[in-house]
Amino acid sequence: MEDDCRPLLSSEQTGESLSHRGSTDSLDFKAKRPFYVEPRNIVGDDPQERVSAEAAILNSRVHYYSRLTGSSDRLLCPPNHVIPRPEEIYIYSPLGTAFKVTGGDPSSKNPSIITIFAIWNTMMGTSILSIPWGIKQAGFTLGILILIFTGLLMLYCCYIVLKSPKAIPYMDTSDWEFPDVCRYYFGKFGQWSSLVFSMVSLIGAMVVYWVLMSNFLYNTGQFIYNYAHNVNVSDSTFGTNGSDRVICPYPNTDPGGNLTLSTLYLSNSGNDTSDVSTFQHWWSKTNTIPLYLIILLLPLLCFRSASFFARFTFLGTISVVYLIVLVTVKAVRLGFHLEFHWFDTTQLYVPEFRLLFPQFTGVLTLAFFIHNCIITLMKSNKHQENNVRDLSVAYLLVGLTYLYVGVLIFAAFPSPPLSKDCIEPNFLDNFPSSDVMVFVARTFLLFQMITVYPLLGYLVRVQMMGQIFGNHYPSFFHVLVLNIVIVGSGVLMSKFYPNIGSIIRFSGATCGLALVFVFPSVVHMISQKRQGLLRWPSVLFHSFLILLGVANMVAQFFM
Repeated sequence: MEDDCRPLLSSEQTGESLSHRGSTDSLDFKAKRPFYVEPRNIVGDDPQERVSAEAAILNSRVHYYSRLTGSSDRLLCPPNHVIPRPEEIYIYSPLGTAFKVTGGDPSSKNPSIITIFAIWNTMMGTSILSIPWGIKQAGFTLGILILIFTGLLMLYCCYIVLKSPKAIPYMDTSDWEFPDVCRYYFGKFGQWSSLVFSMVSLIGAMVVYWVLMSNFLYNTGQFIYNYAHNVNVSDSTFGTNGSDRVICPYPNTDPGGNLTLSTLYLSNSGNDTSDVSTFQHWWSKTNTIPLYLIILLLPLLCFRSASFFARFTFLGTISVVYLIVLVTVKAVRLGFHLEFHWFDTTQLYVPEFRLLFPQFTGVLTLAFFIHNCIITLMKSNKHQENNVRDLSVAYLLVGLTYLYVGVLIFAAFPSPPLSKDCIEPNFLDNFPSSDVMVFVARTFLLFQMITVYPLLGYLVRVQMMGQIFGNHYPSFFHVLVLNIVIVGSGVLMSKFYPNIGSIIRFSGATCGLALVFVFPSVVHMISQKRQGLLRWPSVLFHSFLILLGVANMVAQFFM
């Protein structure tokens, strides 16, 4: 009986290894297509249309040919030009009926402009808030050069990832993602290591989200309380005067940290000082707000499906567009404040070249990171021959957006009277909670992150539970334990180390080491070697990329 289920033409007879065939049986796309019945073989127009005897014979013939070879072999796969259009596909039932495929086409294609902005919107995350801080850490001139150089490297590595499934011969890789490619080349080690580093990027992003949500919720509540109780907050000594106030929350902090206390002077014209102190006790950015978020977000993480939250992804585009408008308005009102000191630090300005630049490369590695989902995004592109062009345009738009925000905030930061070293890892912290435009930006970002956070948790659960238990939702207890670990890490970081710049750079350098530099470069060299196209310039260049990834990771521990 076991032999009856085995294909008559196995992969071993065609020269393929059994391990390769077994790793892709579940990924074959054409083997899962619905059975096609010609319209003339459909009897009647009923919702459940009977199938003629001729169509039934054709169905038996198709099943016979499918037995001749394994599902991962292309030896007897029908070519694409004979596959009917989706509206002509019927699903054949063994009971002798055929059901026409109705509803929207799940494989509908998008024009290039939609694909480009989908990549732009996906890549635009919390890292945009840390770009001005990264430029400050690297120096203005060096920061701009590093941003351009890192963007080009990330684009090339993303191009390798996009092309990697098509370089695998004799297999249907239409449903493959990059972890599947790593599994093909490196076996279980590649599969599990790519999963681990993917988890680092996702959980790192969730920790950053928790820190930022605590920040935005605190400042939003502070704005509402001050407005309702006529509380005026003045930052005498550490802020500028005028309608567009800029503050330096941590004036005594060295360039690598931001964990000193801010000095605020409160003047209360409506309530007692004790009421303000009580509010500050229960509304603390690090002590209470991270705990309040548990009540809202932990139940949302336990939802079996995240489709409800996917409807609010448009908030991300609105938030980024509003941030660009906010940066433009602030830069026009504040003007530019620049002085060029190439290597010497002054009281108010940072040098153009600083040894802290690896902090910026770590941030940019995560800021340009889309390698773990680029294959899926590009599958929806209507013109597949333009994938490389559209990917390049998307990276260009992302790089220009980062440059625009980073350069304007750095240049417009008022020095004097404040030092450029006061630029925070979240540049919105350089504006007081009483700023109306910044309040709107924080509110937008807060609601966006509340809807995106469960989506990130869903991705973590699907990848981790699917690999370990073979089920995306093994039980409520398993999911609850995983969510408690994720939420607990966010709460601890929000309380003891709320520096999103450092969190972003460490998670970016860690996941980038494997998924951006090492795996794509090694996969590319192995593929070239098997095709007989590997040359020593390619070996040197891709080995250099691997060394850059290792250096980027190691340097984060010395900054």
